[in-house]
Amino acid sequence: MIGITGGKGGVGKSVFTANFAFSLASETRSQVLIVDLDARSCGDQSYITGIKPNKTLQDLAGFTGALNTQTVPSLLSRHPNGVYYLAAVKSPEESMAVDPESAIRVLQSLAKIFPFIVVDLGSELGPTQSAVLDALQTIFVVSTPEILAINQTYRLLGELSKASIPNDLIQIVLNKMNSTSLTPQMVAQTLRRQVIAAIPQDDVTTANALQRGQPFVLTSSKTPIGSSYVDLVRQITTGGYLQRVARMIKPASSPRATGTSIHKTEVPSGSEGERKIDPKTLLKIRIHSELIKTMDLKKGLTDTQGDNAKERALKEKTQQVISQLVDREAPSMPRGERVQIVKEILDEALGLGPLEDLLADEHVTEIMVNGPDRIFLEKDGRVTLSPITFTSNLQLRNVIERIVTPLGRRIDEKTPYVDARLKDGSRVHAIIEPLSIDGPTLTIRKFAKKPITHKNYLEWGSMTQSMIDFLRLCVENGLNIIISGGTGSGKTTLLNVLSSFIPPSERIITVEDAAELQLKQAHVVRLESRPANMEGTGAITIRDLVRNTLRMRPDRIVVGECRGGEALDMLQAMNTGHDGSMTTVHSNSPREAISRLETLCLMAGMDLPSKAIREQIAGAVDLIIQISRLSDGSRKVISLTEVVGMQGDVVTLQEIFRFKEEGFDKNRKIIGQFQATGAIPSFIEEFERRGVKIPRTLFANASSGIKKVSGGNP
Repeated sequence: MIGITGGKGGVGKSVFTANFAFSLASETRSQVLIVDLDARSCGDQSYITGIKPNKTLQDLAGFTGALNTQTVPSLLSRHPNGVYYLAAVKSPEESMAVDPESAIRVLQSLAKIFPFIVVDLGSELGPTQSAVLDALQTIFVVSTPEILAINQTYRLLGELSKASIPNDLIQIVLNKMNSTSLTPQMVAQTLRRQVIAAIPQDDVTTANALQRGQPFVLTSSKTPIGSSYVDLVRQITTGGYLQRVARMIKPASSPRATGTSIHKTEVPSGSEGERKIDPKTLLKIRIHSELIKTMDLKKGLTDTQGDNAKERALKEKTQQVISQLVDREAPSMPRGERVQIVKEILDEALGLGPLEDLLADEHVTEIMVNGPDRIFLEKDGRVTLSPITFTSNLQLRNVIERIVTPLGRRIDEKTPYVDARLKDGSRVHAIIEPLSIDGPTLTIRKFAKKPITHKNYLEWGSMTQSMIDFLRLCVENGLNIIISGGTGSGKTTLLNVLSSFIPPSERIITVEDAAELQLKQAHVVRLESRPANMEGTGAITIRDLVRNTLRMRPDRIVVGECRGGEALDMLQAMNTGHDGSMTTVHSNSPREAISRLETLCLMAGMDLPSKAIREQIAGAVDLIIQISRLSDGSRKVISLTEVVGMQGDVVTLQEIFRFKEEGFDKNRKIIGQFQATGAIPSFIEEFERRGVKIPRTLFANASSGIKKVSGGNP
């Protein structure tokens, strides 16, 4: 499959495409297909070849039958000389409209039928043309030998380099050569590429051929212009060029795991912990070193300052330089492996290295890096070991630095652990030597790219509609809510869902260690704690921020997690008019959540009696939501419990909804059912005094949708 393109219009690439295809068919005595993929095509190939279009690429994309040797003759137009034609449009009034996936699918099917396919890409490489580039065996870039065309060709070569097209697959063709134009040697020096063919200018022969609607190589093959096409075809078919580039298209002969960053072989060595690094890794290290010498990446990253346009420009420039370095260091590398190498080096230079593919995988919910050699993933609630690894402790440390530095945080021997977040909101915790004995450790809890809503909880069987309706009423009417659960049970995600029920008219202030909540309301203030600086001063704790929110006229205070003395300040806020506030705590049951809050209040340093703290809790907290990650990896809300009040020295609780486990199915998924206990919350009467009508059937099993469910949520 051979692509024809040009840096600008008017260089004669369409005429070249047609005549080259007919010369190829004549010299090889093979069936050749011309595919018009010019985004601005007006049916030019129809006029040049004299072939009336039958079907367009879009028509074949919608063809429901099979493309084979029996169906193709009835679908494609054919010249008496044996050249077939697939049009972009049937008339100048139409425009080409075919998506990249469909175009690739059609071309791959046709490639099984035709020995040669010549594709007219046009001079504008849109999404469809860019996708087809990866399927091409070679690319002819057509230019005329004049300065403006050469300048545009130089730009196009840069775009092809950014697209990771190897230099050896790109050939320069000079069209319309005459005695006064730039010589092929001058053009080759300017473009830093060899010129594979120089087509002489012959306006008379070309014009006559266009008037007849017939390629001039059929009638004027003995003329200088006709002979130049024959020479070009013989050069690429008998000179071994096509065979050589075909080997570059094939995958690497040595086995390698898809998506892996490096492949190491552990061998005994003179010093403990040394590893023998394979040639691929050595190549990457060598190219990375040359890249650092060529570009000031640190300055480039600093200059972007979060500007998407600057980041995109830096990425394109870096990818182009990497492509050039790969061509220089490993010119004969198979194309599939080359693309992978370029991507991995680019990820290491500007991104998070081997983690980029894992972060892009929607099925991965958590990434746990235990040193450079072991990366564990959580997929669908199950933890597995990934084949992806880092090259060294240094590479892993660089990735950690790249995460924390833009946030104004640091990690070093003095502060060997840090909490941070990625751009998408994913939570990050890192800890390094000497605290982490086996090398740097990194834990990333991914933030869902598509926001999770209450509808997802229904789909996953994590709650029933009655429970969601009940929680919506509680949030809208200003109940103070504690979400309780273990690590990784989904507390923050549920807090984000409940926060979406807050009326948009209220002022909400969120306080978090690492900002994860994504509230859609307009009147939201987001606060984030700050660690100490290098001098050990300037730390701003969650407790400092909670106390500060009281001066900011909040209607609701939402704290990501209470894990210290801020619990006391949170309870005081709930008791002093900030109804509807919410937070999360670590505990395994509603009763334990009360004890946990009591313990956290004692951490505030106030010498308060236990009974006074419990009274604060009973007066402040209205509802405890217990969420749990079950043994099969699923997450469910297993209890909704009302805090009724105090009875003696004990906080009284009343369960409203519960999840009852009943065993496992054949796939070892937990089977159970959600039940309403039948208890009516005491605050329902207060709601009704405000005019909020709540049907009592909400708390009956018949309406709560009691049914057996099995685990299945991420």
